[in-house]
Amino acid sequence: MDFLFHNINEKEKEEIKKQVDTIIESFSKKLSQIKEDLGESDIEREECARNEGGKPAELSRDIMFKNSPDKNDDFIIAEKKSWK
Repeated sequence: MDFLFHNINEKEKEEIKKQVDTIIESFSKKLSQIKEDLGESDIEREECARNEGGKPAELSRDIMFKNSPDKNDDFIIAEKKSWK
């Protein structure tokens, strides 16, 4: 049951801070070992960016209601607190 929420005291806060500092220091050392020049990507494309402009997608009320699994007359019924 250690995974349940509980208030932590100052001693636990210090232990957590030490663990975090150790992890950050270890990660920093690993990053410093990486060579800075990684070179260029092997991916070659004819166009590197999308063309601006074009026609925006039309989103109508009918499309929204067709895609909605739960609806009631003029309302879409959405989930409420199912994630809790």
